[in-house]
Amino acid sequence: MKRRVLEQLVLFGSVLKWTFYAAIVGAAVGLSTTVFLRTLTWATDVAAGVPSAYLGLPVVLFVSAVLVRWLAPEAEGHGTERVLAALHERMGRIPLAVVPVKLVATVITLAGGGSAGKEGPCAQIGAGIASGLASLGRIRDVDRRKLVICGVSAGYAAVFGTPIAGALFGVEVLFLGQILYDVLLPSFVAGITAYHVASALGVTYFHFTLEVFPIFTSRVFGQILLLGVWCGLGALLLIEALKLGHRLFQHLRWWKPVNAVLGGALLSGVGGLVSTRYLGLGLETIEDGLRGQVLEKSAFFWKLMATAITLSCGGSGGIVTPIFFLGTAAGNLFSVLFHTGNIATYSAIGMVALLAGAANTPIAASVMAIELFGSSIAPYAAIACIVAFLMSGHRSVYPSQVLSMLKSGSLNATTGKALSQLEDEVGSARVTLPRFLDRYWRK
Repeated sequence: MKRRVLEQLVLFGSVLKWTFYAAIVGAAVGLSTTVFLRTLTWATDVAAGVPSAYLGLPVVLFVSAVLVRWLAPEAEGHGTERVLAALHERMGRIPLAVVPVKLVATVITLAGGGSAGKEGPCAQIGAGIASGLASLGRIRDVDRRKLVICGVSAGYAAVFGTPIAGALFGVEVLFLGQILYDVLLPSFVAGITAYHVASALGVTYFHFTLEVFPIFTSRVFGQILLLGVWCGLGALLLIEALKLGHRLFQHLRWWKPVNAVLGGALLSGVGGLVSTRYLGLGLETIEDGLRGQVLEKSAFFWKLMATAITLSCGGSGGIVTPIFFLGTAAGNLFSVLFHTGNIATYSAIGMVALLAGAANTPIAASVMAIELFGSSIAPYAAIACIVAFLMSGHRSVYPSQVLSMLKSGSLNATTGKALSQLEDEVGSARVTLPRFLDRYWRK
């Protein structure tokens, strides 16, 4: 009896401890996210008042790249990837200098017209704050790691206004095929706290409740399955485009910040010759698609190119907002090509399905669909998200993700390794076919 009482006291103490820790992290991240978003809004408004501001992208990206390279190299890239690497390799130790540098570099990139997102910086800023608080409180490394995951969850929750999906994203994105149940409570507390703090400080969010859905029939079910395949392949294109962009810019033998000048010039060309809609966050295009407007058929391609260039040449920002754009464009195009008759719904499903495939987070993406568009979308979004997740294979926009499960029993790969380490491994591409198929395949 005493042992049972002691066990319950220990568990209750653990609940109180992590609720307290996570609430502090959530409040700090909610405050920092508010500062970041307001600064970004101000800078974007200033840039909007400058005619042909996108022509200054070479200078803007150069300044951002130099700032990161000199002051905080850990702030390079699209935020969340750096945090995952820190969690896997250094138990979540992140230099505190990352916080202000990432904030300034991202504001410069996005306001100037770089094609990136605002969520990655919030996740990295949140993780940096959590790591700093852990150092201040002399918390052991195991608990530091949990706090940093809470910082990631809080960052996503506060920037998108999706506290549940944000919390789930933080515990799902670290491993491909594994959810960290031991961090669920603090992640939820941190995410919900950050969301409410940011809301109380005046941050507003985009929520678009869809009113009309197709009647669930075998035909609609087949279309949703195909949409999942479509978005999974779209996610694969994004992943490969980012890899190709990084390889091409890394082969250039000059000073790295000069890459940003070249990348900025290419982006200026896209803005001047194609459209400025593919630069910056691209929120207007996303909203148009979600309202049922038909987007340009080439929207996916141009946003893909702009995002790959921005994040490969030295620009600072996240990847999820561009994924939302690409997913909306993919769902929109799918609806037009297959005459589904409900462009808004398929655009919304595509938006979250491509996220599930690119980030390997089908649970968080499905819940995000419910938080953004209402509960009626749940069965459609869940199917598309899971199919997209399976179709993207053992790849991710976050190469530091660790493989914890195989997406098919016919694929061979070494679990427990980062996805980036599997690229050169023979087993990552080896396929085991059933005997009757294998016999004809070899012929």
